[in-house]
Amino acid sequence: MRRILALAFLLACTAAGQARDAMAGMAMGHEAPLGFDAALDDAGHLWVVDSVGEHVRVRRSDDMGRTFALSTIVNPTGEPVYAEGENRPKVALGPAGELYVTWSQPRKLPWTGFVRFSRSLDGGAHFDPPKTVHTDTAEITHRFDSLAVDAQGNVIVAWIDKRDLVAATAKKAPYLGAATYYSWSTNRGATFAPERKIVDQSCECCRIALARTPDGRVDAFFRAIYGDNIRDHAFATLPTDGGAPNVKRATFTRWHIEGCPHHGPSLAIDGRGTRHAVWFSAADGKPTIWYGQLAPGADPKHLVAVAGNGASHADVAVSGAHVWIAWHQMTANGLDLTLRESTDGGEHFSEPRAIAHADGPSGWPKLVVWKDRAFVAWNPDGRFRLVPTEAL
Repeated sequence: MRRILALAFLLACTAAGQARDAMAGMAMGHEAPLGFDAALDDAGHLWVVDSVGEHVRVRRSDDMGRTFALSTIVNPTGEPVYAEGENRPKVALGPAGELYVTWSQPRKLPWTGFVRFSRSLDGGAHFDPPKTVHTDTAEITHRFDSLAVDAQGNVIVAWIDKRDLVAATAKKAPYLGAATYYSWSTNRGATFAPERKIVDQSCECCRIALARTPDGRVDAFFRAIYGDNIRDHAFATLPTDGGAPNVKRATFTRWHIEGCPHHGPSLAIDGRGTRHAVWFSAADGKPTIWYGQLAPGADPKHLVAVAGNGASHADVAVSGAHVWIAWHQMTANGLDLTLRESTDGGEHFSEPRAIAHADGPSGWPKLVVWKDRAFVAWNPDGRFRLVPTEAL
């Protein structure tokens, strides 16, 4: 029975996510989508990106999210924008104050899209006209974009892409899921290199986690497909010199599901190079958020079952030996924003505690760190909050 209930829950999540995707770009009244992203710069300015109708919006707060001193529309000429769940606008900060924004733009056919990019070189007052990152312009899936900046200031964009599925289908060859692709810019987003494939047969609708390594590169952690629809995770470093990514399997929960659970992972890398990761699996009918330290090609180390039934969409952050994990926990009374933390580098974790509550839905939580303090960006019912993680 537990297996049946877990599968029913996951199928409902998948169907709901697909329904949201199908409706993206359609009129939604005055209700703002809940998808957002956030980042804190070195001066403590909070940057939030979300969408208003057919416009991507960037806001800056100088008081930790209580008020916003700046609000700029990135694309004055409106266009459809995916802005829910795993597929939402992203923001990243450059080393000289640059602001970079990506989003996925729905096309006419269901579940299709282009990955769009814009930049601001003047502190968010103005943004360049948006451009499509990839050279392939077929009306297929290029969606679920992720964005990062490496230590050299290179901009990296990764996304889910179905061009190889289309090619295989035309040849009547088997192909599960989609592929993951990426591109990069070495000139602050003025131009992008022709896209490169990371790997074939990855999950269709789970977000890609990107994180910077101590030596300044960007690593990717994402749900891939192994064998007959085993939906575990892969790991790769994304070169910006034309080299090929070295992709290795990173989790081994052996969850078999013939569909995408809309439940991507998160990755944070500390100064020693330890790869702290969280991911979701419902193998053996047991929905679980897992924490582990990735050892690509082998089982993760220090595995911890962070949360079980009703838990979803975890994020992880690290500063020194302090590790934070935040997630959504469904309860009989609504939605709890829940936290566990470690002060010894992930060896041991505190018991779960709720740090905020909402009666209605929210965009997925996003952990941000400033001066060794962690906060959770959250927007229950579209009312943005920056929630401290310190116990009161």
